[in-house]
Amino acid sequence: MTHKTMLLLATAGLLAAPAAFAAETPPAGGACAALGKIASDGLRITRAEAIPAGTLPADNPARAALTGAARASAALPAHCLIEGSLDERQGTGGKPYAVKFQLRLPENWNGRFLFQGGGGMDGVVNEAIGAIPVAGATAPPALNRGFAVVSTDSGHQGRDSRDADFGLDQQARLDYAYAAIGKVTEAAKALIIARYGRAADRSYFMGCSNGGRAAMMAAQRFPDEFDGIVAGNPGFRLSRAASGHAWDVNVMTGIAPRAEDGRPVLANAFTPAEMKLVTEAVLQQCDAKDGLKDGLLTAPSTCHFDPAALRCQPGQTEACLPEAKLTALVSIMEGGTDSRGEHIYSSWPWDAGLASAGWRAWKLGTSQTGQPNSLYATLTPSSLGLYFMTPPVQNLQLATIDFDKLPARTAQTAAINDTTGTMYTSFTAHGGRMLVFHGNSDPAFSADDLRAYWKQLQADNDGDTATWARLFMVPGMNHCGGGPATDDFDPLTAIQAWVEKGEAPATLIAKGASFPGRTRPLCAYPQEAYYKGEGDPESAASFVCR
Repeated sequence: MTHKTMLLLATAGLLAAPAAFAAETPPAGGACAALGKIASDGLRITRAEAIPAGTLPADNPARAALTGAARASAALPAHCLIEGSLDERQGTGGKPYAVKFQLRLPENWNGRFLFQGGGGMDGVVNEAIGAIPVAGATAPPALNRGFAVVSTDSGHQGRDSRDADFGLDQQARLDYAYAAIGKVTEAAKALIIARYGRAADRSYFMGCSNGGRAAMMAAQRFPDEFDGIVAGNPGFRLSRAASGHAWDVNVMTGIAPRAEDGRPVLANAFTPAEMKLVTEAVLQQCDAKDGLKDGLLTAPSTCHFDPAALRCQPGQTEACLPEAKLTALVSIMEGGTDSRGEHIYSSWPWDAGLASAGWRAWKLGTSQTGQPNSLYATLTPSSLGLYFMTPPVQNLQLATIDFDKLPARTAQTAAINDTTGTMYTSFTAHGGRMLVFHGNSDPAFSADDLRAYWKQLQADNDGDTATWARLFMVPGMNHCGGGPATDDFDPLTAIQAWVEKGEAPATLIAKGASFPGRTRPLCAYPQEAYYKGEGDPESAASFVCR
């Protein structure tokens, strides 16, 4: 128990837990209601309610759109629901701020704690049920498995998880970047002790997207607090990714056809038919390189796609890309550069998921007017201008950005926000383990960028990271699920077995709605899945990782 946790419990009068809190499975109602009376310096409980078994989690589609997390539909077990706030204050411009959280404490507790990551710019408290943060996941949420689960808005209250107005406040920037993780972890662990009379045996963090970045942040900034980390599609270089998004929007706007009012229609820079043509060409060149032509590039390192196959030949107007569009697409996939030829962000892999709805939602959108609705176009101006740039820029116009100066303009936030660190010695010293997964067709954060980070992680740790950190690439998968992919797998079970039983995951067995009846092994990077040449082509058992 840390000094800070002891102080919180002592202030609340719970350092020596009374009998009501001592039982491992306390009676419903009484003990839960008692937690609502806790008050200490910086902590205010606003709700303490016993939730009966069978209750369904609240629907929150607007939040899930950015977190990428599957919304669990399973009925919840009996549990104590705690909501509260930490460090309430008046911030820049007189705006109120606080670090708000939700903690769910199951009656049948398994002795484990899970911090559930958020998504987007946070600003909302998601339902703390610990759903597997992959859109296709069918595995039960952590709460249903007996975990105590906490979630947070990361220190600011937004209109939704796209609201970046908090970037005008210094402390709010710090809380979103990393500080809220430590604050909420301390409070949650103290409340767990108050509820059950003892500390959690094991602590985990699981999230995708910005929640994946936060998961890596938990291991880098709070290495002694967590035993197991699951980081999905992590925006670990979020400042550079946002810069790259802005660059892509400018490129696509330049080739987009115009609406009647003269404004570019971003969604039609590349039509669905054109992107389908792209993926068909990629599959034509690369699908069979893993030993089986099946619509999945399970060995992406073997795909050296030549986009010249897409170029319209003289007189050709169909089943090809005109020169301007081909040039734009290639420049996007190779990654934007500044005037010095240095990458603004990263290259992107050619993969089977480039024509999917998830890829389009981020890059292009569907709006047939001059008002774009892609996440790049709607999220980037506020997140880049108000949060990543210092000083903040109100109403940032992407077309006006000087990309030569942008790295310097985003450096201050990058220093507190981006999880590019490779030193995990304190985390590993107490047996910490980290499992990272990423969609190879992720349109938000480049799989190429994560692979480059992983190579640096290995280089900075004498090439020996497999004993405590493993990366699993998911062919065809978009951002936290979706796409032509096997995006139904269970990383929570895998990390728990690794932490508690020493069973390091060599593969994650995955299935997906896009390929009914099919299973595939997701191999620990740099290994990839190859068909053995015999056996059921729909079965993971017919593939080998090498």
